[in-house]
Amino acid sequence: MAEKTNKDDDTTTRSTTSTTTNVHDVYDIVKENLVRAVDEMAKFQPQFSQSLSNLQIDYIQTTKNVIQNSVSAQKQIVSNMNIPTLAVPYSKQFEKQTNEITNNTMRTAGINNQLVINAIDAARENLRIYNRTVDAITDFSSNVAKAWISLFSTQQQQQFFVK
Repeated sequence: MAEKTNKDDDTTTRSTTSTTTNVHDVYDIVKENLVRAVDEMAKFQPQFSQSLSNLQIDYIQTTKNVIQNSVSAQKQIVSNMNIPTLAVPYSKQFEKQTNEITNNTMRTAGINNQLVINAIDAARENLRIYNRTVDAITDFSSNVAKAWISLFSTQQQQQFFVK
């Protein structure tokens, strides 16, 4: 290989440093743009949560309204048609069964709600673990890269001095 003059070495060193700086700038720009995009999406998260909460409240109110109107309409129809009410033993049995069904449904819903909450909490914890894992892998990868760079630069220096 031909020897280079000092002027050539300086030019090569400067262009390599400039290229390295440009590569680092590109990474920084990509990182900043991605973080900026995530931050922009995060701005709307409270609005999404509020809209979803409002929808749930409206849904609950609409459901209650449908139940009240349906029962009221049925009561009115029965009273206008002069249909005799159920005999007392049947009405007590119907009341008891309805209460059991309602209580069982509410217990089931409570268990289901707790399962969903536990699943969401587990997902959050998994995200935290994933985040810590990414940090550890990044540190490990950086350390490996530094070790390889150090090894190769040491070998190149030894080869240079041996010749």
